[in-house]
Amino acid sequence: MTFWMKIAATTVVAAFALLGCGRKEEPGAASDSGAQTNASAANVIRIGHVAPLSGGDAHLGKDNENGARLAADEINAAGGVKLGDKTYRIEILGEDDKADPKEGTLAAQKLVDAGVVAVVGHLNSGSSIPASKIYNDAGLPQISPSTTAAKYTDQGFKTAFRVVANDIQQGTALANYAIDDFKAKSVAIIDDRTAYGQGLVDVVQQVLKDHGVSVVSREYTDNKASDFNAILTKIRATHPDVIIYGGMDDTAGPMAKQIHQLGIKAPLLSGDGTCSPEFIKLAGDGADILTCSRAGEAVEKLPKGAQFMAKYKAKFGSEVQIYAPYSYDAVYVVVDAIRRAGSLDRAAVTAAVASTDYDGLTGHIAFDAKGDIKNGAISMFRVQGGQLNYLSTSR
Repeated sequence: MTFWMKIAATTVVAAFALLGCGRKEEPGAASDSGAQTNASAANVIRIGHVAPLSGGDAHLGKDNENGARLAADEINAAGGVKLGDKTYRIEILGEDDKADPKEGTLAAQKLVDAGVVAVVGHLNSGSSIPASKIYNDAGLPQISPSTTAAKYTDQGFKTAFRVVANDIQQGTALANYAIDDFKAKSVAIIDDRTAYGQGLVDVVQQVLKDHGVSVVSREYTDNKASDFNAILTKIRATHPDVIIYGGMDDTAGPMAKQIHQLGIKAPLLSGDGTCSPEFIKLAGDGADILTCSRAGEAVEKLPKGAQFMAKYKAKFGSEVQIYAPYSYDAVYVVVDAIRRAGSLDRAAVTAAVASTDYDGLTGHIAFDAKGDIKNGAISMFRVQGGQLNYLSTSR
């Protein structure tokens, strides 16, 4: 070997050595067993959070993420999580699923690959349901703060949990409100064709029919629509006592404005996706026609609700939208499970989540065999004078 060949060979070997020594994996990268090998070394526990952070539902997604981050900050400020002789800091790894099922599965796989110990999310049922299979296949516990579609836990995945009531409860509460409070004999129903919107009003429609209420019109739109005049003109001709909508606030707001403009006198009754301050902004003069439900206790009625809202506003400079208190509690439930499991192993944490018996901000949290919260609450609100006013809670 010539002198110059020896120099070249030495340079190549040195380069490979540097690459090998300098290789650095992301904290929390998954090992084959799902343990957080690198996160453990760095004394960091990663919890994933998924919600739409762009698009029409971004304000709701950011609200959920803010709740999760507020919980993590509090846990860290209180000394973190102690396991054995190590103390860990909680880190929220956020992903944007754009309220889209395909993006939801991509975000789920990304979090699985990043080695998170659990996931809080997703916001939307349509994204959460397909993502739940990916988490189940990875043995990764998922706690949703706002997925209400019954199918989410009906799939039988042992890793799927939620800290809010489901749409069987919510749809029944909405139907009963139409019957008992609005004295409705006829209703028109619209949904946005999403897993959430359609699933919710399917329950409403069945309960109404069981009570002899006539569904005079069943119409469909999509979750990107903004012009509802054709649908509403058709509904106006049927003279319903109540219009019921299954969808989110970014479509319900323009819909309410157009109901008002068309002179339709029927009130609008809708679920939690519309029950937000953002709806009021979007609906303008039509906002006061809305009565809506939330799948949980009203934050202002919680013993520590006012304190939470004040902390939230001080940190993020905005008001709570809907489910930030529930994503906040979901993070605490994960941390409680980790402490009881004494491990970051996904299977151990999942088992501990299933046996949760925890008093949180939103109330007592325990799960049934399907992963649904026990004794879930449904709260009703009505928009009056540009404000969402609390009416009642049922269980």
